[in-house]
Amino acid sequence: MRGAVDGLGSPFPLGEQLPSVYADDEFAQRFVGGLDDLFAPLLSVLDNFPAYLRPELAPSDFVAWLGGWVGAELSGDESDPGLRAAVAGAAGLHRYRGTVHGLAEAVRLGFGIEPRIHESGGMAWSARPLGPLPGEPEPRLEVRLTAEQARSVDLARLQALVAAVRPAHVPYSVVVEES
Repeated sequence: MRGAVDGLGSPFPLGEQLPSVYADDEFAQRFVGGLDDLFAPLLSVLDNFPAYLRPELAPSDFVAWLGGWVGAELSGDESDPGLRAAVAGAAGLHRYRGTVHGLAEAVRLGFGIEPRIHESGGMAWSARPLGPLPGEPEPRLEVRLTAEQARSVDLARLQALVAAVRPAHVPYSVVVEES
């Protein structure tokens, strides 16, 4: 939380900006000195605002809020480096949302693992119309993990992440491969 910081001076003391009639008024100088203590952290935040917009530099309590701005898929129990990585990568992931690449990147950012993903879609090009449609007739998405990978992640959280970033019309499953 932003708040009072002991010893943080204001770059623009209000006492120096008062009309000259208040320059020697001890009460007025003490009163605005208290306001200087109140406004100094605010001015510091505003002076450093570009750093607040970079997840690697922002204060820890601000990073999760920043994640809401960029639509990061967060559960709230990420480690600090994991949270910063997820927020930093979230904006770029929107370009790939609903694709295999986007899903794999979301899983990598969220859990630090590389899943194998199989999906039923496809694409093709043909110079002639009415060619065969690519992919499988029934849509499906399968995220496969090894048993070792599955031990290192919360499967319920992984299911929620896959549900959030997959194409809405495609049924999905998370499969743990037995070794």
